[in-house]
Amino acid sequence: MIIYPAIDLKNGQCVRLYKGDMNKDTVYNDDPAAQGLDWARSGFSWIHVVDLDGAVSGAPANHAAVRSIIGSVDIPVQLGGGIRTMAQIENWLNEGVSRVILGTIAVRDPALVKRACYEFPGQIVVGIDARNGKVAVEGWVEESDLEATELARMFEDVGVSTIIYTDIDRDGTGEGLNMLSTIALAQSSSIPVIASGGVGSLEDLKLVRDAAQYGVEGVIVGKALYDGRVKPADALKIASGEE
Repeated sequence: MIIYPAIDLKNGQCVRLYKGDMNKDTVYNDDPAAQGLDWARSGFSWIHVVDLDGAVSGAPANHAAVRSIIGSVDIPVQLGGGIRTMAQIENWLNEGVSRVILGTIAVRDPALVKRACYEFPGQIVVGIDARNGKVAVEGWVEESDLEATELARMFEDVGVSTIIYTDIDRDGTGEGLNMLSTIALAQSSSIPVIASGGVGSLEDLKLVRDAAQYGVEGVIVGKALYDGRVKPADALKIASGEE
């Protein structure tokens, strides 16, 4: 199991939102590069970065902050938020991002995602963010008519490296992951799934580890790491099977 510490960027700062509400943000660090370095030195093997302003505006917004993170660490970074064109995908990969996360555009233009998978094999992730099972887009502001499992099946066998599944109503709450929906999504296709939204304790990480048999390969952890409810060393022990 891979644990992805999250860095969510708003106005160049590391923040956490409550249920995806841009007006309910808590600033945890005003130096994204330092935060990235802290996660790398803690022993994590990946960093998960989201450009929140970009997700809402529809175009990358926190360029300097993302570049500073990439430049500060020697572990891979996956990035999402406002990436909607082939040019943007290529630019970020050239900048040093290891994987690009496509969310809104996966709903709006599935053909672009398939083309990106062909041109950049192993580097395209589909982000499926859902509220009550329905996929939300445009920075979670709009809700589509598409079921999360339906969207996952659309990308079967096109080369998507991973799906990140976020239950919006759990995100930033610490109330625990929606494992039933996460496992259902993982079983709906052969694409590996990363769980996200609601991690509040080490027990949540154990649930993800135990769901590996269903195709859940990792988990994104944000607020629980920032506020100390989950310690990096303890989390990594669970991920490695030592706990």
